[in-house]
Order: sequence, then C-alpha cells, then structure tokens
Amino acid sequence: MSKTNEAVLVTGASGQLGQLAIEWLLKHHQGPIIVTSRDPQKLSALTERGVIVRQADFDQPETLPEAFAGAKRLLLISTDALSVPGQRVQQHLNAVDAAVQAGVEHLVYTSLPSPEPGTACLLAGDHYATEEKIKSSGLSYTILRNNLYTHSLIPALQQAAASGQYAAATGDGATAYVTREDCAHAAAAALIAAVSESQTLDVSGPEALTGKDIAAIASEFTGRAIEFVPLTTEQLVGIYETAGLPNGAAQVFASFQTASSKGEYGQVTTTVKDFTGQAPVGLKAVLATNKSAFARAE
Repeated sequence: MSKTNEAVLVTGASGQLGQLAIEWLLKHHQGPIIVTSRDPQKLSALTERGVIVRQADFDQPETLPEAFAGAKRLLLISTDALSVPGQRVQQHLNAVDAAVQAGVEHLVYTSLPSPEPGTACLLAGDHYATEEKIKSSGLSYTILRNNLYTHSLIPALQQAAASGQYAAATGDGATAYVTREDCAHAAAAALIAAVSESQTLDVSGPEALTGKDIAAIASEFTGRAIEFVPLTTEQLVGIYETAGLPNGAAQVFASFQTASSKGEYGQVTTTVKDFTGQAPVGLKAVLATNKSAFARAE
C-alpha cells in the first residue's frame, strides 16, 4: 500500500495505543509527525526525536484547532473519559469539529465492532455517536473497529491455570481477539496510507475463539486440564462486584462478554495485514510471550 509524506497527527499520544502508533510512525513515516496530549511534558523525549509535541485538552474545544493546525491526516484515539456520562462522546465531537476547522483532510478513528443501536455493549453508544459525527463532517475517514484486546484474557487465564476452570459469560459466541500492538500498527499505517476514500473496517486477530476454544488453548499451553464454565451476565456482574467494582462498572465490563455471546465480536478480517503487511498475532503467541505471568500463578 502506497504511503503519503503529508503531516500526520496522533491524539492521546501518552496512552498505550498512542505510544505504539507513534513508534511505528517513527520507523515508517517520512513526513512531519505531530502528537497531542493533555500533559505534553510526558512526551518530552519525543521532541528530541523530531516529533512536534502539542498540548490539547478535548474539554477545551476552543484550543483544539490550533493544536491540530498543519496536520492533513489525524488519528483520533478514543479517550478514556468514562466516569462522567456523556463526557467522552462530547470530547470526540469537539475533536472532529476542530479537525474540520484546522483543515484536516482525512480522519482515522479507533472504534468498536458492532456499535450500532441494539448492541449489548453499554459503552458502544459513544463510538456510534462519534462515527455518525465523522460521517457527517465532510472529512474522508477510516473508521477502525478494534476488537477486544487479546491481553485482556491473561488475568482470567492465570486464574484458570490455578483452578482448572475458565469462566466467562460469552456462551457459544466467538470473539476475534486482537493485540493492542496490531491495532496500533494498523491505525498508524492507515494514517499514512495514500488513500482518501472513506471506509469502516473491523480490526481483528487471526481467529475467532469461543470460551471452549480459549480453554482448550490454555490447557495446551499450561499442560493442565482447563474446562470452560459458562456464566450468565448476572453471575459475572456479581463476581465483579465481589472483586470490588461498583455495580455500574460491573455492568459495563460484563456487557462486553454479553455482546460476545451474541456474536457481535466474531468477525475475522484481514485489516491488520492489509495495512501493515504483517499477519496479526494470535492467542497462542500472546501466551508464549507471557510465560512469566503463568509461572507466578503456579
């Protein structure tokens, strides 16, 4: 896929996804790289590497056009402002408006699979509203609907290795787990791709896995018999509450597994390879690189 040398901008640059995307850009992009953060001092090391670092607060929309100035292509990484209802989506809407005002031509956004009304995921509404805003903005866009992160399975599989049971409320639904690294690299590659058409793409790992599949892979990896124990959403919420989560947060986290059980996250795609040229990493490889975590669980 051909690349552009136009100036690109990455928001949320101090976050994990942002940092991975920036490192990929530093290796593959020949043009200017601009990054923004609420606390640019955290990114001082990037300045020494030729990156333009700017302050940007999505809660202060009047400051954003200047922060985005000069960028032709912008990667909008969804924020983590979840504690106040409506704050995250407003931040996203502010960023899209500012991108238009700043003269951005193409916007890349990190979304979630199946965010349309009717989804079981309680956080998907923010993504759907953002997608609709982008589509009506007049900008060309690449919306990347990132599947659930493979590494999110590690804590549950550590417990499963100790107990012999992998419990989840995913039923018979399959999920095409993808690594954060693959999502970041695909987003960075989409940012510099010399394309201007608008597209909405699912970003997945190499395979869709059911709870039984995950238990079987964990059994093979650990050398211990691990069975899949299906839970109801209510049971999972109760487990989260017992672990100390308030009910609202427990309901939100459980809703991802409910969405999985309904098949909302089962789409396997070639998006990662199409953009980066590299096949996405699967669960077996992730477990292999996290052997130490399971050694501690013994």
